Amino acid sequence: MRISLLPLFLLALPLLEIAGFVVVGREVGALATVGLVLASSFAGVLLLRHQGFGVMTRIRTEMAAGRDPRGQLAHGAMIVVAAILLIIPGFITDIVGLLLFLPPVRDLAWSKLKGRIVVASNFSTGGFRRQRDKVIDLDYGDYSREDDLKRGPDHNSPWRRLKDD
Repeated sequence: MRISLLPLFLLALPLLEIAGFVVVGREVGALATVGLVLASSFAGVLLLRHQGFGVMTRIRTEMAAGRDPRGQLAHGAMIVVAAILLIIPGFITDIVGLLLFLPPVRDLAWSKLKGRIVVASNFSTGGFRRQRDKVIDLDYGDYSREDDLKRGPDHNSPWRRLKDD
């Protein structure tokens, strides 16, 4: 029987964060502790903005080159998680968040997690397939709203059958 430790960790985390506040507050003072918490939240927002744009650029580059962007998407998701951890008040979450902002740590986490995560995409060896040839070009006389109003509703329309069922 396999027991998940996640619920226990989620219950223990606030207690550990409070203990961290007490220890840091005793060493540097209450005002400095509050300043550190606010500074880490501000840093989380700034790092998310800065590194998030970089990841988006790398994802576009991977897609343009026809390569699989899953790794870069995972890096982007980890950056969002890291920023959220920095924004959440607490020193333990800040340490984990700062570690996740480091690319080698994200690479290590991705190598450990990629076997357990399924990414559903339309990506194939040739890249994402775009269907640009499916354009219907109408002249002004080909279609008008007045024609629909004169004819009335189409009772054979599949949309009508779905609605009447």
